[in-house]
Amino acid sequence: MVLFLSSGLFCLLMAAVGIKAQQTPSINDLHAECLGNVIRLSVAPLFEEVDAVFNDTQIINLTPGLATQCGFSFKFDPMGNAMFFASLQNCFSQHMDDKMFSLVMQFRLPGNHMTEDPVYRVGKTCSYTPWTSREILCDRNYMEVSVRRTLPDIQTVPGQPTGGPKASSANFRRGAEAVASGYKMTVVFSPSKKVMNVDEVQRKGYAIANTPTRLVLRSPHNAEETYLQNVAGVPMRVLSTSTFFEQKWLVTRVDATAVCPTPEAVVFTPEVITWYMPKHIDPLFSSDAFTMLEVYMGIDAKRLDTEEMAARNYSVLVTEAHIIVEIPVGAVGGYFKSHIQDDQYFVTYTIEPMLELLWIEEVAHEDTSYKVLFPITTPPMARPPQVRNYTPLDTVPEQAVFVLELGTFNLDVELLNITFPTMVLTVAECNARGFNVQEQRSPDNTLKTFRMEVPFSDPVVVKERRAEQGVSTFTLQLIYGLVVFPEYAPFSHSAVVDAVLLDIVPPSVTGNCDQENFHITVDYRNQGPFFVVLVGQRLLNHELAQQYLTEGNGDFTITLPFSSPDAVFESVHSSSVRSRLDVALLNPYNNMTIKYFSLACSFLKTLTECFSNGTMTALAVKVESAPGLNPGQLTLSDPACGPTYSNDRFAYFHFTVNSCGTTRKFINNVMLYENEISLPDELEVKLNATVSSEEEYQLKVSCYYVANTTRTLAFLTRPWDHKPFVETGTGRLMVRMRLAQDASYNTFHQEEDYPVVRYLRQPLHFEVELTTSSDPKVALVLDHCWATLNEDRDSRPRWNLIINGCENPGDPYRVVFHPVVADARVHFPPHVKRFEVYMFAFAEDAVEPGGQVFVHCDVGICDASSPSGGPCSGQCVNQDNPKRGQRHVKDLFEERHLYVSSGYILWV
Repeated sequence: MVLFLSSGLFCLLMAAVGIKAQQTPSINDLHAECLGNVIRLSVAPLFEEVDAVFNDTQIINLTPGLATQCGFSFKFDPMGNAMFFASLQNCFSQHMDDKMFSLVMQFRLPGNHMTEDPVYRVGKTCSYTPWTSREILCDRNYMEVSVRRTLPDIQTVPGQPTGGPKASSANFRRGAEAVASGYKMTVVFSPSKKVMNVDEVQRKGYAIANTPTRLVLRSPHNAEETYLQNVAGVPMRVLSTSTFFEQKWLVTRVDATAVCPTPEAVVFTPEVITWYMPKHIDPLFSSDAFTMLEVYMGIDAKRLDTEEMAARNYSVLVTEAHIIVEIPVGAVGGYFKSHIQDDQYFVTYTIEPMLELLWIEEVAHEDTSYKVLFPITTPPMARPPQVRNYTPLDTVPEQAVFVLELGTFNLDVELLNITFPTMVLTVAECNARGFNVQEQRSPDNTLKTFRMEVPFSDPVVVKERRAEQGVSTFTLQLIYGLVVFPEYAPFSHSAVVDAVLLDIVPPSVTGNCDQENFHITVDYRNQGPFFVVLVGQRLLNHELAQQYLTEGNGDFTITLPFSSPDAVFESVHSSSVRSRLDVALLNPYNNMTIKYFSLACSFLKTLTECFSNGTMTALAVKVESAPGLNPGQLTLSDPACGPTYSNDRFAYFHFTVNSCGTTRKFINNVMLYENEISLPDELEVKLNATVSSEEEYQLKVSCYYVANTTRTLAFLTRPWDHKPFVETGTGRLMVRMRLAQDASYNTFHQEEDYPVVRYLRQPLHFEVELTTSSDPKVALVLDHCWATLNEDRDSRPRWNLIINGCENPGDPYRVVFHPVVADARVHFPPHVKRFEVYMFAFAEDAVEPGGQVFVHCDVGICDASSPSGGPCSGQCVNQDNPKRGQRHVKDLFEERHLYVSSGYILWV
């Protein structure tokens, strides 16, 4: 008879060395917790050795190899604190019917040559019920699987040996009992089909044991018989075994498989760690039919609730194929560690998330508990330290000091000494000299900087007086000597700082920004304006001063637009431009810089516009980091789509969302259209070959549209107080102006089409119509039409299009009037006027790419039966008259004046 069981297991045989331990009470720095099938011990002091205590007399030193084989792992942070993790089914736990587990550990702390090493002991008893059919535990150095077992003969073997110096632990004895009771026990590894007996399994570093109800198998991650398998795109480490118990005609087979993630399951960005775990771990399933019952996340083997995860900005997303964990770099629960490579400072971030899964297979009706303790460390990230000089320069040399701050570092960095040109001083010697070296911590106590004050009068400061210039210079050269603990990795950072002090109080420069301009104020102090001013790269001459400068009492203010050629663009974002203005005060005799001031501000600007008719506009600007860029060579994702307008600083693009390589994707109920402005590949390569410091230019533009939206229109009706009636000679006349889509005047732009985009000198076809009258005796005439930059019809600047009913004689592209005939839509041609205008730009607006115009008209309503040649005979009558169709009030019959305006028209 052959019995096949779906489970797996093992037994480890090992000699224990009996050591008489010093009995020392537990201390507060040792804290033990039961966390499911794991025991966690927090150990504050550094320790030299850790031992497992069995039966209060047997002390087994836990070497790294034995820890892996027996189900133990360690974790240390840079501050010397440690966490110790033990599987409940480790080699040294005392089992009580697989329900209660007791473990005693002791930690040996460093002593000295006069005393013995102090030893601290801690014990913990944990309850864990009920067990699932299969329990899988992945720790940092081993993988473990245990299953329910059905081997009744093994549990009743008589004559178990008692403890003693050469006795093994109870867990280890049970493997020998299986052999002693007549069973031949062998393990077959897949896929290699290698067969081993119990002794061979243990020599290879595996562990195999059986408890009263469970079989347990444990293996190092990179053991010889483990192998990698790609599961849903994620590399996983697999150990697959079959254990055979043979006795005469009975063979029992126990299959055991452990699968654990590898470090390649993690994706890093500078801001976020993303861990991908397959939802269906193929080697652990016999079919695709399963139900995921529980998904929990935790840190350091301890579960977190929803509120704790939200507070730490952790997230867990369960998709069809994966369970995705996202952790911000630097989040609570992890720590930063310092590293030195080639005397350069780097940091890594380490955190140990946990995933706990519980699923049941619907066919076999067997449940699996799966727990992963998964340490993650980011790649080294460069964090070059900076020396910030806070030296106040508005003082006299005898009272001045260099105020320097070096940082920022993790807490595992210490400052040892500082090297000056003539001496090396320790931190204590620096403080004794009056340099006031201090360590400063961040508010959250995770970062530090080193602050130091060096008086100008100290001999380590080099002084130089320049009498002819009326200044004194002070220079300090130093090399910081630092070390990273606990590795004692040394590194250094050098700096040279200087200060130039005028013999008289120098002028001060301050500045601020509003929504459009820089405002730089220069206070003469006690000098008077004997200096010259450099704005950007140009001297502030008389012409520029008239345009930008405002004189005050003892000061002056320079007001400059953020888009001025004298400013530089530092960076561009989707809704803002960061612009910088540099101002220097120079000695007019030797061009020495007296004062330098730089002001950078972010200006809120709509660089990308999204219109309801499915068009996008984008403005790309030349930034400081790409000085060799020609904006006219920029393109969208489709290299055939270049700018509609460009100059040496800007490139303006106008395109539809279904063209020029624009991509679309859906995010919930939102459609996202994205494109990218960059140089074509061949131009990028050529530019980088000629300018080594040139950065790659890439600007992403995007538009969001709500895919499904509902708008509600409310209205209120009420009965009329009086029925409508007709009364001769009275009534309300309504006039509207519309922009036709072409010269046929058959279709017109609707309100949702605005802003309407037109190229310069592209024709615009306007129609002005009297809409509420059916009186054939009434006629409409255009008195005046003009254009402005905004909706205010009285605003300036203004450009006349129609004057006294006729085209503007000073316009190089004059208005063209179109005749109106009756058709299915127009029943009364005298009620309609049509004219054509070529798209233009105001001179004041032409400095920027793209602009807007509004068209306004004053109209007159008159009697169409007036005599021939009168004001209602047609638009712009008396063409040959020098007065160009001027009309007088006496020529009109009850003329009524109205006005209309167009919508927002954008030129490019």
